[in-house]
Amino acid sequence: MTTARELRSGKTHRDENFPVASWIIHPRHRALILAFYNFVRSADDIADHGSLDNQAKLGLLDELEANLLGQGDRQHEAVVLRDALSARGLPPRHARDLLTAFRMDVTKLRYEDWDDLIHYCSYSAMPVGRFVLDVHGESTATWPASDAICAALQINNHLQDCGKDFRELNRVYIPRDVMARHGASAEELGASRASGTLLSCLHELASRNAALLYEGCSLELQVADARLACEIAVIQTYARQIVQLLKVRDPLSERVHLSKAAMAGFSLSGIAGAIWRRATGSLAMSRPTPGA
Repeated sequence: MTTARELRSGKTHRDENFPVASWIIHPRHRALILAFYNFVRSADDIADHGSLDNQAKLGLLDELEANLLGQGDRQHEAVVLRDALSARGLPPRHARDLLTAFRMDVTKLRYEDWDDLIHYCSYSAMPVGRFVLDVHGESTATWPASDAICAALQINNHLQDCGKDFRELNRVYIPRDVMARHGASAEELGASRASGTLLSCLHELASRNAALLYEGCSLELQVADARLACEIAVIQTYARQIVQLLKVRDPLSERVHLSKAAMAGFSLSGIAGAIWRRATGSLAMSRPTPGA
């Protein structure tokens, strides 16, 4: 039987829209976060793999979970994460929640409304932030703000890749009710350029996502770890820039990803901003205007 390692897409933590275990994070946490990332990336690649049928995907995801829980050791990424969690006395709950999301990716291809999408994010994105907070020993009181940021990051990704997800996986994260309200259809995601109706739908979702991102803006002041606060600020800076692109551009025909040079510049500004805000206790961020 094929292992998860053999099915990896080649994507690494350096290819994400946000930093993963970057140099900002204290070195004592990086190995565990990378073990978590590699486990999650392996599961994601299984769910998205083009040559596997649904039964094979679900079987591999089940085996990842079993190995994570100490039942077998064939899946390398699960064993590495299991050992890393055990060494820190942390439970596997967040990794298991993410496996729930990947099972949904295999079996659920459409989302009815915003609440349906947020429910998916509660398994596909929110556990990532909660895991990082747990690794740093932060209070669970930080979870709501983290959940908002993580869901916004996930929805940014859905909007950026909406055409690719439809063409390659027949998977549509754009809620049906929003498309219907604008007179758009899922099939339009297969075009090389968005129609006016589809574009208005995508821009509405980007504006709504800007408001969701704002809900988490206090997180960097809530966490105790200063280095983690800087990492959060960088992530938020990236996310806000991507939202701005998604509010005005067509993700089917225009670039809606940040360049490496832009990411480097935004990293520096994000860190500087976090240091200033933690020193002054100020969050100088204006609430996004709905529809703007």
